[in-house]
Amino acid sequence: MITLSPEIKKKINRFKSIKRGYYSFLIISIMIILSLSAELFINSKALMVYYNGNFYFPTYQDMIPGKVFGLDYDYETNYRDLHIKFKLDENSNFVVMPIVPYNAFENDLKDDRFPPFPPSIKDKHFFGTDNIGRDVFARLVYGFRIAIVFSLGLLILNYSIGISIGCSMGYFGGKFDLFFQRILEIWSNIPFLYVIIIISSIIVPNFMILLLVMAFFQWIQITWVMRTVTYKEKEREYILAVRSLGASHMRIIFKHIIPNTISIIVTYAPFAISGGIVALTSLDYLGFGLPAPIPSWGELLSQGWQNMDAWWISASVVASLIITLMTVTFTGEGIREAFDPKLYSIYE
Repeated sequence: MITLSPEIKKKINRFKSIKRGYYSFLIISIMIILSLSAELFINSKALMVYYNGNFYFPTYQDMIPGKVFGLDYDYETNYRDLHIKFKLDENSNFVVMPIVPYNAFENDLKDDRFPPFPPSIKDKHFFGTDNIGRDVFARLVYGFRIAIVFSLGLLILNYSIGISIGCSMGYFGGKFDLFFQRILEIWSNIPFLYVIIIISSIIVPNFMILLLVMAFFQWIQITWVMRTVTYKEKEREYILAVRSLGASHMRIIFKHIIPNTISIIVTYAPFAISGGIVALTSLDYLGFGLPAPIPSWGELLSQGWQNMDAWWISASVVASLIITLMTVTFTGEGIREAFDPKLYSIYE
């Protein structure tokens, strides 16, 4: 069992007392959990099928052909049609479908009109469809999952590189610090968007390529912060004490300096996450991000801009962005207040 120190418990209780930050943290946590389990409530596959005394769970099974359920085809079962068929047959067989019975890639087209279709409770397109008939709500949720995983991965890479180099610059100082300062100054002047455009013109950027390219540029900010903090921390008495006891440089940096600057690291994390979400959405909107048909908020924004009559597309994305960025920002404010004892701001 993990035992928390009294100081950590005090900071957690202090964070809970900041209602705006605490409730924002709960909201964004629920959004992340729901997006990671999105297949359970947004999916074209059935959650459960009961057929002739046997139970099937298609959501997390391999493809089940229609002939298994008495249909006349060998390709994957259309569970929405199967659900209607079992209802009409009025037997003991049944299908349990998700709340939104569509995935993020399929087109739901009509015979008498062209997409986009407005929100419809009857068709279970609660946020309508996009320009080619895909469910907007499904693409919002799956796009959020991709964006949050992307931003968390970007955060880990940026912090791993930036904290290591920044602490080393502040700790060793001298020529080592001057050398990396010049590198950082040159690095920060490289036009990030131009690099993305060049890469996109050569290859189709996938999730990992975008992640590595963005991490290649965005570790600089936390590096400057950690360099400044380390310069201050390395002159404190506890660092001089462990150095006099013969502790190695690596031990001093990673066992003493970094743990004692955790408030700075934790404070910057929520804002780095929101920055990653905005960066990916912006690249997707400009057409230099993830390739189609991967669900993307930026791609939905682009569709909304191209078809202003379909107000539900842009409105749903803008509302989702506002909610996400507000909750992340308020969570960051709460963490800043709770973990940094030098701040005395009061958030109500």
